Amino acid sequence: MTIARHFIPSLAGRRRAAAALMSMLGAAVFCSSATAQEPWPSRPITIVVPYPAGGSNDVFARAVGRRLSEALGQPVVIDNKPGASGTLGTGIVAKAAADGYTLAAVSSSFVTNAAVQPRLPFDPVKSFAPVAMMAQGPFVVAVRADLPARTPAELVALAKQRPGKLNYASSGPGSTNQFATELLKGSAGVFITHIPYRGMAPATTDLMGGNVDVLIASGPSLQAALRSGKARAIGITSAKPSAIAPELAPMAQAVPGYSFSIWWGLLAPAGTPPAVVQRLNAEINKIVEGPEMKSFLQREGAEPAGLTAAQFTAQIQREIPYWQKVAKDAGISTE
Repeated sequence: MTIARHFIPSLAGRRRAAAALMSMLGAAVFCSSATAQEPWPSRPITIVVPYPAGGSNDVFARAVGRRLSEALGQPVVIDNKPGASGTLGTGIVAKAAADGYTLAAVSSSFVTNAAVQPRLPFDPVKSFAPVAMMAQGPFVVAVRADLPARTPAELVALAKQRPGKLNYASSGPGSTNQFATELLKGSAGVFITHIPYRGMAPATTDLMGGNVDVLIASGPSLQAALRSGKARAIGITSAKPSAIAPELAPMAQAVPGYSFSIWWGLLAPAGTPPAVVQRLNAEINKIVEGPEMKSFLQREGAEPAGLTAAQFTAQIQREIPYWQKVAKDAGISTE
């Protein structure tokens, strides 16, 4: 009898303890589920710019980021992480948590770098979820003021008359303007000597000084040189006339099939929830299509792209092998 009296409360106590444990586990699961379903965004978003402040990636990221913050109701922080031709900052984003709170602001150099740098610290396709293309635009083809060529056709004819005698500047080996010019050379069947510089500033200075004949670059980069009268714009690299520079003829008029556009976009780490990517894409496309932002982009030599995340992804996947072939055919290298 004594044994039974002691045994029965012990069993009941165990049952009560088990019930309490199950209750606690249920609460933990509920809390975990609530955390997992926490609405996005609920804290600041960081856009890593893999270049110094003041460049086009930085300018576009800040303009879009400011408006994105207003649209999402959360701060958007711009974090400049320059180094290794943009691969340092981009690599940081590749390794970040795939939660939609860390993005990379990249441009066409992302795909041209991938074409000439086989040992990147990330996979340019598998490490990222492309979010949105913020803008795109053509390069401007400029020549020194006294070069006897005022149209795309005249430049091509002059290059054919003087094979190897004309030269062109770039901001460095493997730069987007080297790719744009080498593509033009290959398409036109002409030979123009490459003179690489360490940055756009010395390249434009030598164009103004008459030390180089041709420089293909963005409109804002060439603005000072063109306004000085020491350089002259003769064409653009888009396949068709552009609202960015309607007075300039496309180089394709003299070189059928030639086309080059630079773009700027945002990438998230691979594995970022599709719903977050789609929300970001929708908000960014809405931002860049606004009249104020359209005017801003045009002043910067660009226009809205309006691509879905899937279209942006497909373009990156298509461009990398395309530029790899251009680099191989033209001998483009970063070394």
